[in-house]
Amino acid sequence: MMGSCWCKWKPSIYRVSSNTKSASELAKDESSMAKKKEELHKLPSNPKEVEDLRRCSATNPLIVFKFDELRKMTDNFRQDHMLGGGGFGSVYKGFLNDDLDERIPPVPVAVKVHDGDNSHQGHREWLVIRFHLSAEVIFLGQLSHPNLVKLIGYCCEGEHRVLIYEYMARGSVENNLFSRVLLPLPWLTRMKIAFGAAKGLAFLHDAEKPVIYRDFKTSNILLDPDYNAKLSDFGLAKDGPVGDKSHVSTRIMGTYGYAAPEYIMTGHLTPRSDVYSYGVVLLELLTGRKSLDKSRPAREQNLADWALPLLKEKKKLLDIADPRLGDYPVKGFQKAAMLAYHCMNRNPKARPLMRDIVDSLEPLQVAPEVLSERTTTLTLIADK
Repeated sequence: MMGSCWCKWKPSIYRVSSNTKSASELAKDESSMAKKKEELHKLPSNPKEVEDLRRCSATNPLIVFKFDELRKMTDNFRQDHMLGGGGFGSVYKGFLNDDLDERIPPVPVAVKVHDGDNSHQGHREWLVIRFHLSAEVIFLGQLSHPNLVKLIGYCCEGEHRVLIYEYMARGSVENNLFSRVLLPLPWLTRMKIAFGAAKGLAFLHDAEKPVIYRDFKTSNILLDPDYNAKLSDFGLAKDGPVGDKSHVSTRIMGTYGYAAPEYIMTGHLTPRSDVYSYGVVLLELLTGRKSLDKSRPAREQNLADWALPLLKEKKKLLDIADPRLGDYPVKGFQKAAMLAYHCMNRNPKARPLMRDIVDSLEPLQVAPEVLSERTTTLTLIADK
């Protein structure tokens, strides 16, 4: 049994994803799994242990829920309440009531159920889920920022592992950007999303103890009713290098199409790995194309491989613009496209810092006609 405080424990986070090779690698790597089993006792496995972790390290007070309360909140996990699902289980919409004042309307929440018992990968995936759960509690319990999804509470009862988040009404950027049912996202909304997501990453990188997100992609960026972007799913997050260390060595995890090439080749993880992933997402926002789309011709399936050569040619730059983008400022598009290009530089050290990316995107948060008026006014003042 560990001491009364978990603050000094640094997690190693592993994830099974249908979009990566991790599941098969995890199944084959028996020696690695044996090591993880030895470390498993370090993870919070009951409410008291998670509460100890929360009390000693968290800045956000978390609510401990009973599983029966979650059944009630989600109407017994009704299928029509399901918001989505993945390798770790399903996410349901629930409603949090104020038992002390019935006049206060129920607050919508997202209930993420980690399904270990019914997983098709059985015990191995359940071990992975435990690591994933711990990472989310650790990082979201410690960190608070307008561009990070708020963790409200958890349930750690018996075999049930559940996390409760704030509800993001518009869902993921992925669903909004690539939907053929929803209205296309206009230029200014896309830049607002890029700006908010950049501020979330910059906050993580500049934290007192830097955090590398490691799985930055459109499906992990959620939107509130006003299209404010918030980062979610911290299951792969990793403490950044400290002291004179230049990187963190880890098992290669993440999603193909977003992961930085040097990380894939060496397993060396740095904050600049997130910057590369950010460049891919920015490119998706500009082009309306997915990072990996096997329905396209072979040369166009990988967005980075297809777009990077075109980004270098100013005459062809506008050819990559999403046809559904509508009206957009040409100079603004060019600036955002060049920013994506620099983010995806093959040399990690040549990529910009996230705080500099935030600064670069701030001028693009103004409507094109307003920006034009400001420029004209400044010109007239200068002439006088």
